[in-house]
Amino acid sequence: MVGVVRTDSPGPRKSPDAEFVAQTEALRHELFAHCYRMLGSAHDAEDLVQETYLRAWQALGSFERRSSMRTWLYRIATNACLNAVDAARRRALPMQLWPPSVPSDEPTERTDVPWLEPLPTYRIGGVSPEEAAIERESLRLAFVAMLQTLPPRQRALLLLRDVLRFTAAETAEILDTTTTAVNSGVRRAREQAIRAQPVSEPTEPERRRLLDRYVTAWEAKDVPAIVALFTEDAVWEMPPLAAWYRGAEHIGRHLADRCPVRPGQASLVPVEMNAQPAFATYTLEPDGSLRPAFLQVLDVSTEGIEHVYAFVDPSVFELLH
Repeated sequence: MVGVVRTDSPGPRKSPDAEFVAQTEALRHELFAHCYRMLGSAHDAEDLVQETYLRAWQALGSFERRSSMRTWLYRIATNACLNAVDAARRRALPMQLWPPSVPSDEPTERTDVPWLEPLPTYRIGGVSPEEAAIERESLRLAFVAMLQTLPPRQRALLLLRDVLRFTAAETAEILDTTTTAVNSGVRRAREQAIRAQPVSEPTEPERRRLLDRYVTAWEAKDVPAIVALFTEDAVWEMPPLAAWYRGAEHIGRHLADRCPVRPGQASLVPVEMNAQPAFATYTLEPDGSLRPAFLQVLDVSTEGIEHVYAFVDPSVFELLH
């Protein structure tokens, strides 16, 4: 296809580069989230968004505006993701790879596994409550982890149709295929997607009280008080360590026997990751400095804390800046 950006309409016009920036910059956050969902890595997503904008700028002269700028950018971004994911192993969480661990065993680090990464929560304005709910659920770690189990093209189909709500025709244009192929492909993706059960979320005051109790218990390293906030079959996992635990009792034994944080040493700073409550956890060192220890992302329900993703790789703290 050959085309140019028209400049002969009446009235003042922005220069092509200024117009391109104005039209595309508002889409940067949602393109970033799309690339993150596709790859399970915030760092890789940032690289692919940059690649998307570079490719779009280089191809701007051939954009005929038969589709919207948004659809065109998603076509570039999705294909960049498919190329990237073809060359990489899927990212995962420990509980997707191994059975639960025994708390008495020493946890081992696995640097040979490409681990799923968390994502700082961002806000997109101008969306309906239904769209905001879909956005939150589609960023949760459990959903992103599930996506990584799907073949890359099915992953893209599920996201484009069910999360981003592109039509079958728009999705076919993005993936350079037919609407028939889109409809059959997304049906297979929906059949293969093992969705986590919806979380019954507490009210905001209830959630705040629960999280306040969690911070108090952690900063005192009061293991019984921490464990009391978990559901009976809660999960604790801590990539890049391979070990993970199911059940409040096993989690408590791990925290008491293996976690090096001492009473009065922890400092929890509230953040939000993947549209979930989270805490950047630091330890107070003898010289008075705070050392990044691990980043906790929580699944919270009306029954208590159901899942803690404790990312112990210090590089995840880079995502907070």
